[in-house]
Amino acid sequence: MDVLRPTLIRIGGRVYRKNLIQDQAYQHEEEEDDFCAGPGDCADEPCDAFVVEKTEKGFQCRVEVPSLLYKYVIGKKGETKKRLEAETRTSISIPKPGVEGEIVITGQHRSGVISARTRIDVLLDSFRKKQPFTHFLSFALNQPAIQEKFLQFKEEVLEKCSKDHGVSGSLFQNPAKLHLTLGTLVLLNEQEIQKACDLLQQCKEDFVDQIAGGKPLTVEVVGVEYMNDDPAMTDVLYAKVHMKDGSDRLQVIADQLMERFVASGLMLREWDRVKLHATVMNTVFRKDPSGAYHSSLLVN
Repeated sequence: MDVLRPTLIRIGGRVYRKNLIQDQAYQHEEEEDDFCAGPGDCADEPCDAFVVEKTEKGFQCRVEVPSLLYKYVIGKKGETKKRLEAETRTSISIPKPGVEGEIVITGQHRSGVISARTRIDVLLDSFRKKQPFTHFLSFALNQPAIQEKFLQFKEEVLEKCSKDHGVSGSLFQNPAKLHLTLGTLVLLNEQEIQKACDLLQQCKEDFVDQIAGGKPLTVEVVGVEYMNDDPAMTDVLYAKVHMKDGSDRLQVIADQLMERFVASGLMLREWDRVKLHATVMNTVFRKDPSGAYHSSLLVN
């Protein structure tokens, strides 16, 4: 890493520098990163990104963290937690492994509590991005008429291409799982899943129903494309989808849903806008005959 051009991480409207530890590395599952706040360090100014409570002995801050991520705050033999406590002059209480709860930061000085909370947020954000996605947000596309046409497509492909290298029935999507993916999410406990469901319901009330006019959106699935510049290296074949009335309402809803989920922190931004497509063949399905390997949040 170029020390003059460190990686910048945005959390809660603030920007932080990501610095690798040079003198020692703590190993648990992978090398741990250390972080310090960049421009707009909460320790140097009032910070309203989270609540710091005044107590009889000083100050306290609580942060909800999925139990799966506790280990990244603790570190090997507790070294990460000890270092954070020493450098910020705070005490960090972490629930037992596997027990969902809150990490509680306490200290005599408000700036120390804010500094510890900020460093924990940056640390966990980094490791959360390394977790495999658990859910995806999607539009259901499994109506009987579409399923029937899809099965016809599958039959024709297998009839004409079954002798081609690598082509088999296991490559095709499960017709009951046909959908348009809007984005992927990493939801690590029931609380985060519920938060995503609540946000989806709120989006429905705020703009989805209004844009859709309270009626189902009729779409056409016409044509296929592959996701690779080199046809010989294609792993995914997808169907193109557009509104039957020629409007862009489906695209508008998809883009606004993505924006809302990205703003909530539940989804990472991958593209400027959602690419509406329905996967019909994927080499990864060879490993999963069901054609669906993660849970979904469906927009009906």
